[in-house]
Amino acid sequence: MLDDSPERSQDLTVDGIAINVPSLSNAVSSIVSAAQDGDNFSVCTLNLDHVVQLRQRPDFRAAYRRARFVTADGFPIVMLSRLLGTPIERTTGADLVEPLCQAAQQKGLSIFLLGSNESTLALTASRLVERYNGLQIAGYYAPGRDFDPSSAEADVAIDLIRKSGAKLCFVALGAPKQELFSARCLDELQGTGMLCIGAALDFIAGTQTRAPSITQKVGLEWAWRMLRNPRRLGPRYARCIAIVPRLVIRTLPQIVQARRSKAA
Repeated sequence: MLDDSPERSQDLTVDGIAINVPSLSNAVSSIVSAAQDGDNFSVCTLNLDHVVQLRQRPDFRAAYRRARFVTADGFPIVMLSRLLGTPIERTTGADLVEPLCQAAQQKGLSIFLLGSNESTLALTASRLVERYNGLQIAGYYAPGRDFDPSSAEADVAIDLIRKSGAKLCFVALGAPKQELFSARCLDELQGTGMLCIGAALDFIAGTQTRAPSITQKVGLEWAWRMLRNPRRLGPRYARCIAIVPRLVIRTLPQIVQARRSKAA
C-alpha cells in the first residue's frame, strides 16, 4: 500500500507527473495488494529520458498520467526529492522484477512476460521459475522490432495476456512503447497489472549486462552505460543533462512550499 503518513503528504511532482511510490518495498507491497484485489493498473518508472519525451509526446504524457504507481528511476530525480524534504529511493524496472516474482510466488499470482525476443523470454522464464519455485509463468510473447502499441500485433499481445489470466505483466518494450501499450491495456484487460520495466528481462537472461552495483548506488549507472555505447546513448544523455537546470528551477516552488510547511 502507498505510504500516506504525514511525512509522505507532499509527493514530488516532476514536470506534472507525481512520483507516489517512495521505495522499492513500498512499490512491491502496493503492486501486490492491487493485484490481489484484481485491479487494472500500470506502473511507470520516471527518469530524465522520460521527462524529455513527456515534453515531446502528448500520448506519452497521457499514458504516464494514467499510471497508478510511479517510481523514481534516476539519480537527479532522487536528489530533487531530498531537496523537497521527502527522500525517495531510486526504484528502476529492473529493481522491481525479482522482488515481485518472489511475492507473486508466495501469493499465487501468475505473471506474463512481454518484449525482447523468444529465446530471451524462454531463458528468463526458466531462471525465474528456478529461483522462485512454484512461480506461475502464465505465458510470454515477443513482438516484432517495429511493434506498434495500436497495431494488430498489439491486439494479438493483448489477447494472449487476457487468455493467460496473468495478474501481473512485465512489459519490456522500452519507452515510450511499453507505457503506451500498458495504458491501452487498462481499457482492454480486466484484473492485470502492467509493469513497464525496460531491459530487466534481458538482465535476468544475461543477454544484456546491468551496470555494477557501485555505479548504481552513486548515481553513475547512466555514465557506465554511455561509455559502453557512446554512439547510441551519448546524444540521449546529453539531452537529459541539458534539462536538469530547467527541471530544478521548475521544482523550486514545490521545494520552497514544502520547506515552509515543515518549518511552520
